[in-house]
Amino acid sequence: MSQEEKEFCFCTLALGKRYRSHALLLAQDIEKHSPGTKLVILTDKPQEFSKFSHILAFSHQQQSIGCYHDKRFVIAQALLLFNTCIFVDVDIRILDKVASNLKYLPGVTARSCTSIVKHNQAYIGSVNDLHKPKRIRDLEIVNKLAQKLDLNLEDNSIQFVMEMLFVVTRQDEREIEFLKHWKTIALYCELNGFYGAEGYAIGLAAAKAGLPVRWDAMDGIVYFKDWVERQKIKKGQANPDETLIYFQQHEAIEYRKNSIFQKLVRKLDKFIGYYYRSLCLRLTALSNFNFYYR
Repeated sequence: MSQEEKEFCFCTLALGKRYRSHALLLAQDIEKHSPGTKLVILTDKPQEFSKFSHILAFSHQQQSIGCYHDKRFVIAQALLLFNTCIFVDVDIRILDKVASNLKYLPGVTARSCTSIVKHNQAYIGSVNDLHKPKRIRDLEIVNKLAQKLDLNLEDNSIQFVMEMLFVVTRQDEREIEFLKHWKTIALYCELNGFYGAEGYAIGLAAAKAGLPVRWDAMDGIVYFKDWVERQKIKKGQANPDETLIYFQQHEAIEYRKNSIFQKLVRKLDKFIGYYYRSLCLRLTALSNFNFYYR
């Protein structure tokens, strides 16, 4: 099947040297296991991917405080070009041939998702007493947000979506509404200090936009994700020798040695970036004062 016939692409976010290094490995995997499939990347240095003909690299600077919600910009760009986009965390690896005829129903399809009710129970129950106050506060933020959006979290159809691997397929421009609601939800969560809430944002935005969320095993995509693989190995469901090389490559990037100067520059950039984005966030929220501040 030629690229012109394909309706789907992979897409990811790669900001900073560490994540660009992961993206280069992912690009090689897709080139090998899914020939002719495009990889849409939003990155701070598009030129680093110029040698790959299958990569569509677009310039992007971090917008959200925690960066997690910048995934919505990746989805938006990919859906301008393709009917279906498969978002993958940049440090995921593709291990085997990807089916060339992948088809997904309109809406959101997730490799891992569950009702927000069930997720909230696990979210509280999986931590010790020291961390529970923070998680209880996170859920209070989500509950208040749901009320503002006129969504009932007791509705089991409202899903929490594990964001490491999920698909969005166009559906009568509801995907556009989905992205608009994601922005609203992202601003509210970050304004209240809940930075890693994109799993909630995806589910709530989909519910508000009338975009269905479905679970799918995605057997056509064989992938490696470090923490997922560790869980499989711990449960005796995987042979550690088979993925050793992927762990080694992942750790070589994650724990790359930096000079003291490089560390200081990175901390300074992070410090300045945090306060700059926080200011932008608060100014943007003033445009809908009642929603964000009352």
